[in-house]
Amino acid sequence: MDNITFQYPTYYLLFCLLAGLAYALLLYFRDDTFKEKASWLNWLLGAARFLAVTTIATLLLSPLLKSVISETKKPVVILAQDVSESVGTALDSTQRDGYRAEFEQMRDNLSEKYEVKTYSFGNEVREGIDFDFTDKVSNISDMLGSLYDLYSNQNLGAVVLATDGIYNEGSNPIYASTKLTAPVYTVALGDTTAQKDLVLKRVFHNKIAYLGDRFSIQIDLAATNATAQATNLTVSKIVGGKANRLQQIPITINKNDFFTTKEIVLDADAAGVQRYRVSVSPVAGEVTTQNNYKDIFVDVLDARQKILLLADSPHPDISAIKQSIQSNKNYQVTTGYARNFAGNLADFDFVVLHQLPSAKHDIAGIMNKLNERKTPRLFIVGTQTTLAGLNKYQDLLNISGNGSQTNEVQAAIDPTFSLFTLGDNVRNNLRTFAPLTAPFGEYRAGASGSVLLKQRIGKVDTDYPLLIIGEDRGVKTGVLAAEGLWKWRLFDYLQYQNHDITEEVIAKTVQYLTLKEDKRKFRVTAAKNIFNENEPLIFDAELYNNNYELINEPDAGLTVKDADGRDYNFTFNKTSNAYTLNAGILPTGSYSYTGKVFSNGENLTYNGQFSVQPVQLEAFQTTADHGSLRLLSEEYGGELYYPNQLAALSASLSAKDIKPILYQTNKTRSVINLKWIFFLVLGLLVFEWFMRRYHGGY
Repeated sequence: MDNITFQYPTYYLLFCLLAGLAYALLLYFRDDTFKEKASWLNWLLGAARFLAVTTIATLLLSPLLKSVISETKKPVVILAQDVSESVGTALDSTQRDGYRAEFEQMRDNLSEKYEVKTYSFGNEVREGIDFDFTDKVSNISDMLGSLYDLYSNQNLGAVVLATDGIYNEGSNPIYASTKLTAPVYTVALGDTTAQKDLVLKRVFHNKIAYLGDRFSIQIDLAATNATAQATNLTVSKIVGGKANRLQQIPITINKNDFFTTKEIVLDADAAGVQRYRVSVSPVAGEVTTQNNYKDIFVDVLDARQKILLLADSPHPDISAIKQSIQSNKNYQVTTGYARNFAGNLADFDFVVLHQLPSAKHDIAGIMNKLNERKTPRLFIVGTQTTLAGLNKYQDLLNISGNGSQTNEVQAAIDPTFSLFTLGDNVRNNLRTFAPLTAPFGEYRAGASGSVLLKQRIGKVDTDYPLLIIGEDRGVKTGVLAAEGLWKWRLFDYLQYQNHDITEEVIAKTVQYLTLKEDKRKFRVTAAKNIFNENEPLIFDAELYNNNYELINEPDAGLTVKDADGRDYNFTFNKTSNAYTLNAGILPTGSYSYTGKVFSNGENLTYNGQFSVQPVQLEAFQTTADHGSLRLLSEEYGGELYYPNQLAALSASLSAKDIKPILYQTNKTRSVINLKWIFFLVLGLLVFEWFMRRYHGGY
């Protein structure tokens, strides 16, 4: 329904009519141009001019056309199908075809009255249903959460959730934080009968181990209806596609509801991603053997950096520094004293020199060896440090003084420091920590140093560096111009019951100083070292020119090789100044990859490796949980049905009086924008011109 309103008083229309009438009278009833013509001509021309002028004048009043648009929206009914492996395992091919036909018939019946939307869920929520039942996980709460996000503000009439009630990702759907306002009807799939089965419930293990270390695997084994049976628990290492047995443990099942936990310790004897298989031998009459084994992957790193903490003499700082550094498992710390140190400095990647050089130990020989290998180092200055020797061995910080006098100094973070970042907790609280002991004297920072901490003496923030970091004589070097870090750890624990602030300052300083710069011009990075079999493989690559500026003009490729020697070739996509690649999904196993690019006359390559591990969550629970589905339906005001009751479910939903929603939209537009008005006025004026011309009026 349309109606017209004006932005000026309605009686202004009278003036529009008078204006049109005045034009018509003036032109055709006071003018003698057409007095010899028939009288109807004047009336006709006058009427055309009257209508044209009146219309134009009316448009000047800015009339608005208001219309109401009505739309009827059918209620929405959601059909959501669990397409995980556990559902498919319970259906043979004949049952699957029959179930699919009945499900599609239900969809067609409901479409006559409702707007039906279909979804699949398992690994993820997606539109449409393929009935392949190949997803590796079940996440019912994700399905409900997605429906809430999509339809919470729509006329959602009902949700039909077809699943076996097993979820192995996400939270318990009964206690979902987002609640749908529509009833949820569940279709109970699967078999609730507990059958004879051995199940490797869980295998706990470290994702990372270090070469030469030992690591443990904790195995949870369960069995149902298999009393008086015997099995063997075996751990093997997969090398080149072959399983090499490492350990085997015999197990006797002594009751129907059996559960046990075993722990096995293995050696990390090879670097790289290592594949292990934990398996139990099957027993007679088992319903499935897919859950009798589990492959795990452990990334064995040959990258643990060895750190030497070399001191002039025993000091409580030694323990504080060692504990802070060892909070990072990438570091292995060895302590020693200058008076009797007999180790090989070449074995260490980083050296902390506590109160060295000193009057008793000049350490000239040690410094020469460190300089030969360009070993990064951190000097910690104390009352035993000879300042002249310190100034001789580094140029980052020059301290003028005799070292016999000291100041109590607190730490103030330099806001201009940019080599790495510290968390807000450190920035807000470090300045309140217990003071350290620094030599009294003049401090002058070298041009190559970046000051992380400045000295706060009393209530005065000075420009004297407390901790300075940089590259000195081609070697990463740091100088902490005070001792007493043990007081920081005690204060940290007293205030916050942890050592987080102290450890962050020390760990990030050591991390920067020990970081080895990668000077390669072409680098390829995998998103992770171990991928799940149901997730895509993502790679990023960077290419640098001779000035170490990012470029991506040439095309870059990637070749992935599996354990059998098969190659998979890909080409990187270019981003703004780098490369990226989604290589899709590959079968489980170990892979190596080689990135290649031709740039500036050089063939550049980059090698790496990764593994794809199986996702076996669906095999660990094979007994359907219809009790949870019943509770879920009751929670949302629905009912539980079985696969042979889909017709009854369709009839029940069709019989429900779910009202459609009538949407009304008010639309306002200016009349002057109507094209037919323009053509009406134009037609009147053209008609008048033509008639005057034809009858000799021009």
